[in-house]
Amino acid sequence: MKEKKIFISYLRRGSGAAAKGLLQLMRPKQWVKNGFVLAPLIFAGEFTIPHSIAKSLFASFLFCIASSIVYIINDICDIERDRSHPVKSKTRPLAAGTVNVRQAIFLAMLLVIILGAGFLYLPSTVIVIGCYMALNTVYSLYLKHQPVIDIFTIAFGFVLRVYAGAEALGVPVSGWMFVTTLCLALYLAAVKRRQELLFRGSQSRKVLDSYTVPLVERYAEVSSTGCLLFYSLFVITERPNMVVTIPFVLYGIFRYWYIVESLEGGESPSDVLLNDLQLFVTVILWLAVCMIIILQSGV
Repeated sequence: MKEKKIFISYLRRGSGAAAKGLLQLMRPKQWVKNGFVLAPLIFAGEFTIPHSIAKSLFASFLFCIASSIVYIINDICDIERDRSHPVKSKTRPLAAGTVNVRQAIFLAMLLVIILGAGFLYLPSTVIVIGCYMALNTVYSLYLKHQPVIDIFTIAFGFVLRVYAGAEALGVPVSGWMFVTTLCLALYLAAVKRRQELLFRGSQSRKVLDSYTVPLVERYAEVSSTGCLLFYSLFVITERPNMVVTIPFVLYGIFRYWYIVESLEGGESPSDVLLNDLQLFVTVILWLAVCMIIILQSGV
């Protein structure tokens, strides 16, 4: 009850500032990552079925709630380090002082209640989401300080997103989709570490002391090659009529590397996707072509 009164008091002091601070704490820009939850809806060919669409969208919404809880926990754990960071000290509500720890905890509790209600509708999906939250809680407390493991933990979170989407629909997911998702996520995570190391040094993350730029570049190169290879094998062996989508994937990887090398982006994959028109259009066109081909093939 005490936390509730503090939370309400905070809202009354300045509803606009309060709403902005709490919304920033939930990191809505990062919700774009939860689009991976919709992958089984597309590739299972159920994107024309209203009931399936509703289930997938609700599963994605629940993952947005869960990821926000994880971000809140992570920000609480990193509050002191973020306060000494030149950017995070201004952009992270807890580090900037626009939201205090008690308010953050209460917001997380509210989100947990919403997630618990979602269990009544999609129990198997929420179980997968629970695994994601448990993994990321351990990540925030320990795994993010372990080199290599930290990157794989982030990447496995994307695999769980795909699995949650499949559970929501009750459909199997090809092993190709899992390994392609894993490689893509490893690529994005490695690039993120490269940019942090290159422009921030080890100031933002202690684990960066264990990396070098050439090392994470090799990780990124291997992962991007694996992503293209496994996606191409998936298309050629299981969906040969989708071979026309391979150039979109190839261009997307090339464009992302260009943004990283020439435009110094990539520290936030979500920002890159939302801010770079060419990459955004490439993803939309890839999705559109995939959906048209799957619809025509009746799969």
